[in-house]
Amino acid sequence: MTTGARRRMGVEERRRQLIAVALELFSRHSPEDVSIDDIATAAGISRPLVYHYFPSKRSLYEAAVRRAADDLAGRFTEPHEGPLSGRLLRVMGRYFDFVDEHGPGFIALLRGGSAVGPALAGAVIDEVRQTACTQVLAHLGTGSPGPRLALVVRAWIGLAETTALTWLDGRAVPRAELELQLVHDFLAVAAAHDAETRAVVDHIVAQEPADGLLGELLGRLGGLLPPSSPCAPRQEASRPGRTGA
Repeated sequence: MTTGARRRMGVEERRRQLIAVALELFSRHSPEDVSIDDIATAAGISRPLVYHYFPSKRSLYEAAVRRAADDLAGRFTEPHEGPLSGRLLRVMGRYFDFVDEHGPGFIALLRGGSAVGPALAGAVIDEVRQTACTQVLAHLGTGSPGPRLALVVRAWIGLAETTALTWLDGRAVPRAELELQLVHDFLAVAAAHDAETRAVVDHIVAQEPADGLLGELLGRLGGLLPPSSPCAPRQEASRPGRTGA
């Protein structure tokens, strides 16, 4: 009698199984520390059978990296409904979910682990960054963004990566705080650039409720920005968190 783990699978089904097993192992260990024997044992098959579907550990890791990259890119998909701050916060929540789930594998991917090679790792993660940029720019409602606005969005995505890597190293700051901080950082960085970007920020602020996620940030910026700035909070006595007229 054969066990469920040893039942005969089709080629594509077996490949999907091995990729899933590899991703699980890479999420808990650095890829360099995972062997083909480890993958075969976890999959319940023999070592030669793993090589039948993937000629090398590198080829299996490449497939796993691309699967993970597709998953990560998909985390940036968000309906174009409601205030932008809420959309970005949900995206950051899913982004940190991925980071939490894939730990060492995420670190290896962003740092170009030797198991796959820096050239391929760099190309794969750059595809993810470009997809994320495209998604965020679409939420800004700009049909043809200028180079400065595109640069601001790309820099913010880089900041999210750096923040996630730092968080993984000890998790000293609650991730919910970091997710909200990144949403605030996006507005703060965007507001400091050219006229096109400031116009986008002005539009964002106009769509935000007074008691929304950006209320606290706008209150803090109020004492730093000139009244003419698009991000300067309007003088409303009813704005939460503010006193006086």
